Amino acid sequence: MTINFVTDKVKVRVNGRVATVEMNRPETLNALDVDMIRGLVCSFKEIAESDDIDVVVLTGSGRAFSAGGDIKTMLSELNEADFFPVMDHISELMITLYSIPKLTISAVTGAAAGLGFSLALATDHIIADNTSKLAMNFIGIGLIPDGGSHFFLEKRLGEIKAKQLIWDGKMMNAQEAFEMGLIQEVADSNLQDTVEARISDWLSRPVQAMIKTKKILADMNRPQLLKLLELEKHGQLNMRRTFDHQEGIRAFIEKRAPKFIGR
Repeated sequence: MTINFVTDKVKVRVNGRVATVEMNRPETLNALDVDMIRGLVCSFKEIAESDDIDVVVLTGSGRAFSAGGDIKTMLSELNEADFFPVMDHISELMITLYSIPKLTISAVTGAAAGLGFSLALATDHIIADNTSKLAMNFIGIGLIPDGGSHFFLEKRLGEIKAKQLIWDGKMMNAQEAFEMGLIQEVADSNLQDTVEARISDWLSRPVQAMIKTKKILADMNRPQLLKLLELEKHGQLNMRRTFDHQEGIRAFIEKRAPKFIGR
């Protein structure tokens, strides 16, 4: 199988029945910008068309899975006409990954934060290195989670625990995330070995039956995910207009604690 790349920010390797999709901006801890998001969408759509691939592994280059959305995008003074297309690219990525007719694994090392964590939650199975850190930390800059996180967290945790996690915005280690039910496995030793063991187990099973179950559930849930992505898009625009968001960004840049006023 050959993948036609639209950006060098995403690398795809195919080995037998397994495709590995690697986010490739290690200098930014694989922060997601529009080019990377488009590259991921393109890669997942091409993989979806291949009858030879059954498993997709999503990972990050270097020290992190993904530290979240690119800070330059958050800092830019996007007007509504510019902001909505960016959010639509994010929505397309999440729908494509959630619905892809393959078994998907996120192999997390280092940070998986904000939109990066949302991306991991869109996969079927998350395996995290025991030194990794995971956070739904939008609240720290006065924003709401996007990338479908309200959908994915409610599915994994239920409404009450999902709200608590979002409102706290705290950094979790892999064991804490596992105990909450956010991830499926913690790699005690070598992450790659744990991922390969999971792939080997899956490929020894009737994979097409597993994929069919995934497709049935995805088809059932897609309308809700689409609705939540739209609500997140409009809600995020409103949050970007608040004093608390601007204060959160200033505090981030100045490396200090923010002083929120609830407005």
